[in-house]
Amino acid sequence: MAKKLKITQVKSAIGRLKNQKATIRALGIRKMNQTVEHDDNPTIRGMIGAVQHLVTVEEV
Repeated sequence: MAKKLKITQVKSAIGRLKNQKATIRALGIRKMNQTVEHDDNPTIRGMIGAVQHLVTVEEV
């Protein structure tokens, strides 16, 4: 069974670069403190790396 990641936005994307805002949206996050679950794979890990200062991640 694949590992899952819980990704929660903890800081606002207002005033951030366009690519960081787009990455947050691509992860499926629409508003602050929203949590989404994704499978743990290199693509998702790369997206998290681009916005690691805006989100928290925990393995499920």
